[in-house]
Amino acid sequence: METEDLPRVGALLRDWRQRKKLSQLDLALKADTSTRHLSCVETGRARPSREMVLRLAEHLDVPLRDRNGLLLAAGYAPAYRESPLGSDRMTMVRSALKTMLAGHDPYPAAAIDRIWDVVDCNPAMSVLLNLVPPHLTDSGANVMRLILHPDGLASQCLNFAEVRAHALGRLLHQVNTTGHRDLRQLYDEVSAYPFPLGTDVPTGPVDPMGIVAPLRVRTPYGDMSLFSVIATFGAPADVTLSELAVETFFPMDEATEALLRDLATAGGTKPDA
Repeated sequence: METEDLPRVGALLRDWRQRKKLSQLDLALKADTSTRHLSCVETGRARPSREMVLRLAEHLDVPLRDRNGLLLAAGYAPAYRESPLGSDRMTMVRSALKTMLAGHDPYPAAAIDRIWDVVDCNPAMSVLLNLVPPHLTDSGANVMRLILHPDGLASQCLNFAEVRAHALGRLLHQVNTTGHRDLRQLYDEVSAYPFPLGTDVPTGPVDPMGIVAPLRVRTPYGDMSLFSVIATFGAPADVTLSELAVETFFPMDEATEALLRDLATAGGTKPDA
């Protein structure tokens, strides 16, 4: 095979290595290969085996979707299936999601995909979704838009500068570690949203990577203070499954916990005093 005909997998692997801030020596040691061979792969002078592509991708923590892309670029068939969430193959996954969401009541919880679109949620999530206008939910809710759009939770958020910094920090970290174009487009969109009227624009830096960033929102039932935990599926072997996560919200104080429990008992409306 002539050099110019070699697949572009080498350039893609180099991009992933640089994105992960690893030297060729670092990656070669992790993947049990030589720096010379890795250099030849990256420059296109050598074609990696299927096993080598998968081994390098594993040590670079490349998402399954992109591992398939690396294999295709090297001239091999994809290793991971991508099953629609509504397919028969994903029946157990859908059941697990519903169990997790239902089990988190009376606290809000939502299943999200890799670009933060909500694919399912529990009834308690309506406490937050009811605070935003239909145009943010009718065509499918996106967590980042729900939080950051000036018509969304941003207008009800009591600590918007902190929440915004944390949300954008998480999203930008995804953009930088994956390079996915759709995530970059989402970041460019939501980071350009104006601050809601009446919200003070921060004059100093806000740490976006704190241990817990609370979400403090004003609701018709009273102020709530929540924090969230994101859980993913262990050892996924399907692209769709690898990109699913469940974001669960927990009360940060006794008043919020009591309010959520009272709302659940009253069927989603504020109980009588």
